[in-house]
Amino acid sequence: MDMHIVHLVTRLLRAGSEENTLETCRWQAQAGHRVTLLHGADFDTWWYDNPVPGVELVRVPPLVHRLDPRSDWRALAALRRLYRALRPDVIHTHQSKAGILGRRASDAVPAARVVHGIHIVPFHGVDAVRRALYLAAERRAALRTDLFIAVSEAVGQAYVEAGIARPDQVHCVRSGMDLHRFRAAVPPSDWRALLRLRPGDAKPPVAVMLASFEPRKRHLPFLRSFARAARGDARLLLAGQGPGEAALRAEIRALGMQDRVILCGYRPDPEALLALADLSVLASVREGLPRVVVQSLAARTPVLVSDLPGISEVVRDGVNGRIRPSGDLDGLAARLVDLLADRRALDELRRGAATTDLSDWQLEELGRRTTELYQMPTERRVA
Repeated sequence: MDMHIVHLVTRLLRAGSEENTLETCRWQAQAGHRVTLLHGADFDTWWYDNPVPGVELVRVPPLVHRLDPRSDWRALAALRRLYRALRPDVIHTHQSKAGILGRRASDAVPAARVVHGIHIVPFHGVDAVRRALYLAAERRAALRTDLFIAVSEAVGQAYVEAGIARPDQVHCVRSGMDLHRFRAAVPPSDWRALLRLRPGDAKPPVAVMLASFEPRKRHLPFLRSFARAARGDARLLLAGQGPGEAALRAEIRALGMQDRVILCGYRPDPEALLALADLSVLASVREGLPRVVVQSLAARTPVLVSDLPGISEVVRDGVNGRIRPSGDLDGLAARLVDLLADRRALDELRRGAATTDLSDWQLEELGRRTTELYQMPTERRVA
């Protein structure tokens, strides 16, 4: 049965949850469904310059990432109008703000099936006040939710344990991606210039952090920890984009780390950076199951990550990477420096990365499994 599926995101950037959502849209459009993607005021024009065939993009200007009660009420009204006009069979919300407002607005189309994608646990790694607000909002939105689709088992279980969802409402669909692109990757041809080396210089140990420049990724505090621990000629590549870029650039200068820490900006070839790197590092305080972790392992690059919900579902500590306590950035930076100086340990981890079973993250499964779940019978919670 062909459906009209409406997806909703707060921001349409070039980041993990958006890539996951657009790949789902792509599969659904190719399968013959009508697909509309609504997004808020913040968006990267790249998605309009490189449209996904069969997917209509619609901007909702009042929908903003920051907390803004006036804009939020306007966004709620705008979403209700759009839902009534579009008359979707399925509403699939993603990200925190879009998830709350998008499900609340679903009362405009009572017959629609309402699904929420859990890409991250918003009440994890925040202060007590924000945790209480997120939990209250999520529990209220859950009353208008038929189904939850989580990127990892642990992320979905967090919603069950918090009393937001019943176990039978929550299903895990891995964030599928083109794994061959990363398995076949080679370093960029200009790697010497990228690492700021002279002709003939040997390649130094290299770590890469692929992450958007936003506070929850903790670039700044990790950079300070790395500056304290750094030794030798190791390089740290920071690739991404976001509102924190100017502050990060200034901090690199203030720490005198311009030769060691290289700000790459957004790169369309993350697989090439992973092929160049000896280690992929992520210092986030809040994530779902980061796509970059899977991409790193597909590129046979071991990972060093903070301990977050779902990480152990793909990273085996001491086998294909190392996991450090989330609250210990100094320890994370020290382990990074130690590993980059230990070729034997890196080689063992690289062998483990190369043999990691990533079959659950095949791109083909993402759209198919998601769309099948839309038709699974469930009952909403009762207030």
